[in-house]
Amino acid sequence: MENKEKVKEIIDKIRPALQAEGGDVELVEIEEDGTIKVRLLGTCGGCPMSQMTLKMGIERILKEEIPEVKEVVAVP
Repeated sequence: MENKEKVKEIIDKIRPALQAEGGDVELVEIEEDGTIKVRLLGTCGGCPMSQMTLKMGIERILKEEIPEVKEVVAVP
């Protein structure tokens, strides 16, 4: 998948909402199969709602903007 700049741009748009809650997100890797690996930082890292934020927020937005995105997963 060759959309690294587009992925970064979208994550930068999402970031202020996470930062408002004391969290953040960092792009770690984009795999060839369309899997995007991110690291949840700050309060997002330990939040019980982080999986919902990841799937219903970050993943949903990335899939809407970039159809090649297969899934978004959090890595430590």
